[in-house]
Amino acid sequence: MGTGRATAEDTGAGATGAVGASSSFLSSAEAVQAAQAASASASSASSADRSSEVAVLAALRARPLRFPFTRDSLRCWAYLAAGAVLGLVTAVLLLALTALGLGLSVVGVGLPLLLAVALSGLPVGALERRRLRLVEPAPVPDPHRALPGAGRPARLRTRLRERATWRELAHTLLVAPPLTAAGLGLTALLLFSATLVVSPVVVQVLAPETVMLLPGHAVPGPLHALPFTAVGLAGLYLGGHAGALLTTAHVRLARLLLGPREEDPGGQVLELTRSRARLADAFEAERRRIERDLHDGAQQQLVALTMTLGLAAHELRERAAAGVRADAHADAGDADADETAEAGDVPPGALALVDRARGEARQALEQLRGLVRGIHPQVLTDHGLAAAVAEVALRHPVPVEVDLDLPGRLPGPVETTAYFTVTEALTNAAKHSGATAVTVHGRVAAGRLVLRVTDDGCGGADPAAGAGLQGLADRVAILRGRLMVTSPTGGPTTLRLEVPCSG
Repeated sequence: MGTGRATAEDTGAGATGAVGASSSFLSSAEAVQAAQAASASASSASSADRSSEVAVLAALRARPLRFPFTRDSLRCWAYLAAGAVLGLVTAVLLLALTALGLGLSVVGVGLPLLLAVALSGLPVGALERRRLRLVEPAPVPDPHRALPGAGRPARLRTRLRERATWRELAHTLLVAPPLTAAGLGLTALLLFSATLVVSPVVVQVLAPETVMLLPGHAVPGPLHALPFTAVGLAGLYLGGHAGALLTTAHVRLARLLLGPREEDPGGQVLELTRSRARLADAFEAERRRIERDLHDGAQQQLVALTMTLGLAAHELRERAAAGVRADAHADAGDADADETAEAGDVPPGALALVDRARGEARQALEQLRGLVRGIHPQVLTDHGLAAAVAEVALRHPVPVEVDLDLPGRLPGPVETTAYFTVTEALTNAAKHSGATAVTVHGRVAAGRLVLRVTDDGCGGADPAAGAGLQGLADRVAILRGRLMVTSPTGGPTTLRLEVPCSG
C-alpha cells in the first residue's frame, strides 16, 4: 500500500489531478475535450446568468403603468422594508462590536471581536442571498467553497483567504448603509402617502378635534382632506416605481458583490470538481460498455472456439480409433480394410496440437473472465458490495476475514469506489506487505460508509509510489469522502475509507 499516512479529502474542490489513469478507459484526448466542453458550457451558462435582466425591472418594463398595482410592487416594498430593519440592526451590532474590539484590543481581548467584524459579511451575505428570493426567482449562488468535514481553524483560514469574503464585507459596510437609508426613506414616504390617502377618514373620526396634515394648516373637514388623498395616491403610485428601481439596484449589487465570479478560485475549483465528476461518470460508463462487450462478445466467441476445438479433438480421436480397427481387420484379411484405414488416417501430432490449442483457448477464456471481473464484477451489480467483497476474499491468496454489516444496497458510485478500494488494498497486501491475514471491516454510521482494510504485514508502504491508490483517492474526493493510509514501519497497514452514502 503506501508509506506513512496519506489523506485524500474533498473540500468542495476535491483533488486537483485527473481521475487515476489505471481506472479510465477513455483516451486522454477525449478526456481533455470533454473537460474543455464542460468548462466552456458552464462558463457560458454562468455569463448568461449574470447578464440576465433583473426580474423586477423586466416586470416594470412590461407593465409600466400597472406595475404599482401588481404583486411585484408589493414584494418590492416588503423586501425594502425588511432590508431597512435588518440594515439598522446590523449597523448597530457592527458599531458595537467595532467599538468594543478597538477598546479591548490593547489587552488582546478585542481581537476576536474585530475578527468577528471582518467575518460579519458571511452571515449577512448569506441572509441577503436568501432575501433576494423574495423578488428574484433566479437565486444568487454561494461564492464560497464547500468544506465538508473540515475543522473550525481550517474553515476560518479558508474563508479569510477567499475574495468573496471581503466582497461580502464591503457590501455590508459600504453598500448596504446607503441602500438601507434609501429603503428607510422610501418606507417613510409610503407610510406618509398611505396616511394621506385615508386622511378624510382620520379627519372624520377625530372631529371636532383639529387635524393638521401639514404643519400650520388645519383641515376643517373630510372634504377639505380629499386633495391630500390625491397627493397620497400619487405618492403611492410613484413609490411603486421608485421601489422597483431601488430593488433593481439591490439585486444588481448583490449579484456583483455576493455572487461568484469567474476569477474566484473557489468558483473555478467548484467547476473543476463538477467537470471531474462528469468525467468520472463517463469513465465508469465506458468501463461498463467494455465489460459488456467482452462478456457478450469476445468471451462468448472463446467459449465457442473451445467447444469447436473439443469437437475437433473428439473427431480426431474417432478417426484414430477407426484407423486402429482397420489395422486389426487388415491383419485378419478383411477386404475393406484398406478403405477403412484410409478413412482413419490421422496426421502425426494433429491430435496433440488440437488439445494444446484447446488448452490455450481455455486459459485465454479464464484470463478474459478475470479481466471482466476486474473491470466491473457482475456480482457487485447483482448482489451488492458485501457479496462482491466476499467473492474477492475467497479467491485471494492471503486469508481474508470479511466483516461488512451494511443496511441493504448503497448508491452505485459508493459501492463501486468501495469495491475497488478493497481490491486495491488486497492486491497490495498480497504483493508487497508479506501479510498472513487481512481484515475487511465496514459499517454505515451517520450516513457515511466507513470501510477499513487492515493487514499484519511489514508496513512501511508508500501511497505515492503507485497510481492505484492515487486514482482511488481522486474518485473518493469526487464523492466528497476521504481515503487514509496508515502504514508505520513494522506494520500493521490500515487503509480507511469514509464516503457519504447520499451519492
